[in-house]
Amino acid sequence: MGKHHIYIAECSDGTYYTGYAVNVKARIKVHNSGKGAKYTRARRPVTLKYTESFDTKSEALKREYAIKQLTRVQKEELMSEVKR
Repeated sequence: MGKHHIYIAECSDGTYYTGYAVNVKARIKVHNSGKGAKYTRARRPVTLKYTESFDTKSEALKREYAIKQLTRVQKEELMSEVKR
């Protein structure tokens, strides 16, 4: 399993947030504490819905970007295809 991860979290308003982290559980805690990304601060709590692991940071960041380009429906399809 890789050391670099991307994740999709669902915000309290039903929107999705995609991010990068080395420790996903710790990052979700940061989001929920109000010290995470500006986007999630007003949309707490966030719930982890999906993760992928990579061996390099570069791979993870490229995948994060690709997921951010997906539509909401495409993200939902991705999350339903592969379990966490």
